Amino acid sequence: MDPSTIDILSTKDLTIENITENVHMINSRAEDPRLKYVLERLVTHLHDFARETRLSTNEWMAGINFLTETGKICSDVRQEFILLSDILGLSLLVDSIDHPKPPASTEGTVLGPFHTHDAEHLSAGDTIHTDPDGEPCLVLCTVKDTSNKPIKDVNIDIWETDSKGHYDVQYKNRTVPDGRCVMTSDEKGVFWFKAIVPVPYPIPHDGPVGKLLVKLKRHPYRPSHMHFMFEKAGFDHLITALYLRNDPYETSDAVFGVKETLLIDLGTVSAEQAKQYGVKEGEKLITYDFVLVSDEEAKKLREEEAMKAMKALGRRMKLYEGLPVPDVD
Repeated sequence: MDPSTIDILSTKDLTIENITENVHMINSRAEDPRLKYVLERLVTHLHDFARETRLSTNEWMAGINFLTETGKICSDVRQEFILLSDILGLSLLVDSIDHPKPPASTEGTVLGPFHTHDAEHLSAGDTIHTDPDGEPCLVLCTVKDTSNKPIKDVNIDIWETDSKGHYDVQYKNRTVPDGRCVMTSDEKGVFWFKAIVPVPYPIPHDGPVGKLLVKLKRHPYRPSHMHFMFEKAGFDHLITALYLRNDPYETSDAVFGVKETLLIDLGTVSAEQAKQYGVKEGEKLITYDFVLVSDEEAKKLREEEAMKAMKALGRRMKLYEGLPVPDVD
């Protein structure tokens, strides 16, 4: 390799004190201003973390090994890195930042590691489970915008565990999707289906993330819930879930997913509902009115909150493709 063909930047005599500024200098020629800014902040925080904790070589190596093992256990149906992000609270934080919600709209929560892209598209009133041991539950929902207008043709991903607290992908003999589906809202924004009452369950704790929870003396359990994901052109992507109120793990969710507005009480199917929806009177009932935010509403709020946060940090910033970067003009 001919050094004369490379525009080389010279670093200083490297020390604990100046290593950070030298890394920034070497990275400073990135053409994408957002990449440059993200790397600058990442390096700053990583280096400050090492200096603040006086990180030892053994600890650094333990961290490297932990991440290596986390990668090894990942597969097409298990994402251990998402699980790690979840138990550190990062997943919820990123979702809340990237998908801000105005008042009265449905809040988001964590995707979790068990969403798949092979769920069957079912019709209104279909049953999403084959589990014979689950307690039957009728789910009646609507989708509206922030002006209270129904939204039709929304694609809705739905998934939950079986009565034993396992998702279908956790079974080695899985051949077809179960406990999950995709539905479409009708002209009135309505979608409904037959499921089972959600139950609490442990996140996978047989891998590196589970071992970390043990060291932290944390339990691996999630409260009873059902996942929903909404997608329609013109509306901000919504990943959310409904949680059963007073679940024993409501206030200590292993992945920090519970929000007050997403807590629900189980109802009971009335005689009129039983006749209308073809279920038994007295069965459990979940009802919820989801409210989606338009892309324009989300973009405006995201940018406003970003600039407000930067101002609070005392930084002079501008927006680049909707995200903050240093204003150096």
